[in-house]
Amino acid sequence: MLDLLPELGDWLADGRDLAVATVVSVGGSAPRGPGAALAVDRAGTVIGSVSGGCVEGAVYDLCAEALDTGRSVVERFGYSDDDAFAVGLTCGGVLDVLVTPVLADSPLRALLHSALSAVERGEPVALARVVAGPAAHPGAALLVHGDGSTQGGLGPDLDGLAVAEARAALDAGRTGTAELCARGERGADGLTVLVEAGTPPPRMIVFGAVDFAGALVRVGKFLGYHVTVCDARPVFTTRARFPEADEVVVEWPHRYLRETRTDARTVLCVLTHDAKFDVPLLEVALRLPVAFVGAMGSRRTHTERNARLREAGLSEEELSRLRSPIGLDLGGRTPEETALSIAAEIVASRGGGTGRPLTGLGTPIHQPSTAALVSHE
Repeated sequence: MLDLLPELGDWLADGRDLAVATVVSVGGSAPRGPGAALAVDRAGTVIGSVSGGCVEGAVYDLCAEALDTGRSVVERFGYSDDDAFAVGLTCGGVLDVLVTPVLADSPLRALLHSALSAVERGEPVALARVVAGPAAHPGAALLVHGDGSTQGGLGPDLDGLAVAEARAALDAGRTGTAELCARGERGADGLTVLVEAGTPPPRMIVFGAVDFAGALVRVGKFLGYHVTVCDARPVFTTRARFPEADEVVVEWPHRYLRETRTDARTVLCVLTHDAKFDVPLLEVALRLPVAFVGAMGSRRTHTERNARLREAGLSEEELSRLRSPIGLDLGGRTPEETALSIAAEIVASRGGGTGRPLTGLGTPIHQPSTAALVSHE
């Protein structure tokens, strides 16, 4: 559901009744992951998507039904060879979808308003909603803010467990399901909850105010990153040259990296290919728990740079984290083509892809989801 903010905020501000369908879990080659959502209002207006088109019509009907009944429902969609007209995923995957009405008297409206306000302030929030459990809990939800404060609730025996799951989801920046069982045993008090993480966009930091950086900024923004350009040379590092960047920083790269915020989703792209910038910067970068570190340069530059980094004391394990020369082999030459190859390697690295053509590969197009959270029993 958080996938649709801030569009949902506009609907709530207008006082609309709506129903939201959210992907709870996926199996096989499903097109979208947990947290993907579609919403429908009483006028039939639709925003979002749960499957890229395969089951949207059926999900739309479920949302319309939920608006009439006021009841939540979980529906599973899969592939059926037996019925050519059955609604299902042509890709062969399995999709569980939670459909939740958000009516005028729904407590969820207040939680969504609070979540939207937090997201607009750049603050992380996590929303835990019941997927399956005893009759006393349908529609219950708990909103957990980054500072640990909460709104709503799932029950006194389960809120603490839900908060722990929400904090784990925020730390990892991921959405998934969790089993919550009070008093350490499965039974009447157990719940399956969907925990959605609403976190600020991941960071892409581009070091080197070069032509390739301008193209990479545009691709990074397209992929949803908060993009920073950093270089020590003020004549090149200007807002006029990088108007689409979120930040343009004039500073020695290694000094900036030591002081700025990074996390496990951050990607670092070193485009300077100049030893006086690269070596001290990579000394810092390769020791940070970030998602991706890549550096531009020829193979000769890479060999010389690695030798300097060994002299500086980096271990072979640390050096193995460096993607250099950065990018996949797409045969491109222009800044835009180079930016595409860099972005492709980042996506492949983060998603577990091989970077090889899908034609003839013989493996699932979509990697199995790793979004399930830890169960507390």
